[in-house]
Amino acid sequence: MYKPIEITKDIFYVGVNDRTKESFESLWPLPKGVSYNSYIIRDEKTVLIDTVDICYSDLFMRKIRSVLGDKTIDYLVVNHMEPDHSGSIEFLVSKYPNIQIVGNKRTIEMLKGFYGITGNVIEVKDLDEMSVGEYTLQFYMTPMVHWPETMMTYVKEAKTLFSADAFGTFGTLDGGVLDKQICPERYNDEMIRYYSNIVGKFGSPVQTALKKLANVGVDALCSTHGPVWVIPENISKVFALYDRLSRYEAEEGLVIAYGSMYGHTEELAEIIATEAAENGVKSIVMHNVSKSHESNILRDTFKYKGLIIGSPTYNNKLYPAVDSLVSAIQNRNLKNRFFGYFGSFTWADATARQFEAFAGAMEFETVAEPIIMKQAMLGDVVDKARNLGRIIAEKLTSGAEVVPNNTSNC
Repeated sequence: MYKPIEITKDIFYVGVNDRTKESFESLWPLPKGVSYNSYIIRDEKTVLIDTVDICYSDLFMRKIRSVLGDKTIDYLVVNHMEPDHSGSIEFLVSKYPNIQIVGNKRTIEMLKGFYGITGNVIEVKDLDEMSVGEYTLQFYMTPMVHWPETMMTYVKEAKTLFSADAFGTFGTLDGGVLDKQICPERYNDEMIRYYSNIVGKFGSPVQTALKKLANVGVDALCSTHGPVWVIPENISKVFALYDRLSRYEAEEGLVIAYGSMYGHTEELAEIIATEAAENGVKSIVMHNVSKSHESNILRDTFKYKGLIIGSPTYNNKLYPAVDSLVSAIQNRNLKNRFFGYFGSFTWADATARQFEAFAGAMEFETVAEPIIMKQAMLGDVVDKARNLGRIIAEKLTSGAEVVPNNTSNC
């Protein structure tokens, strides 16, 4: 029924598309769906790299048989135990009872914890190798990219890297699987959204993994989500993007995220944005937190170097969706941003001290005096808003380096 999809000689794609699920991890919207990628190496010994969500196990099995026919699977390599990739392991074992499962120490612990599997397991360590015939598998431990057991598997002779969730992206594979079959630009923002929401907290482990892979030649980059990258220029771009994002480096541009109940706080956001544009900032993204999903705001905070957040006081706290956004940014350890904030209140302000505490906890540079508006835009509020827009524009367009608030100038 299915025609085998060959990535390179003897290596095949057997993943599936999910166009049904509305939210990834029940958190992140999937307007373009998501793929769960799995791969087969057909050699003297047959090797399956990762599985798929249990919901697609029947389809998965049909795709496996399109490559192997009645031939058995000798090894299952588990690079990542998150259930969207390990969910079909029990099903697979029922079909191939003699299959041997290859993973690291943490993988083996999770196999027992999730599925009660303790037999037919092979433990591998960092840089261990396994011959399966013509091809040699080498295992790279990449813990906390983005789970503690995560590893990558490299086929030395084919220069093919199976990278688990690293280098993944939201979005289904609509016909083409290889980047040379599609317009890969359609995945750019979804790769950044995937990174910022799923991997973003773990910049340091990503940097460690990239250094480990620095001298590994890669002709095919096979993630567990999204396209298979085989065009050298695209592989270089994907590695460069992960390097930049994990260093918390960003493009020239400004994100203004705000909550507004009756429009007064939104007016401040508009004035700030207009002034920033008049002073040379061309990439400005505005998010009303009541309408924009948090995942999209996080994507843009990873993408752009300027960040301004505004909130009315609500029950003596930040507006709930702003409070959630601030928490999410802090949880991802975002660094190296020019930061400004503004707030509004009717009878008692709570925004100033909470934004100040947030800014002090982050490696941000607060660029101007905060704007706190009582009731409406009277007095010098408009002047302060314009000043914030102008100063952050100067910072962004001049190429200035961020000097974090918590860094001593002595």
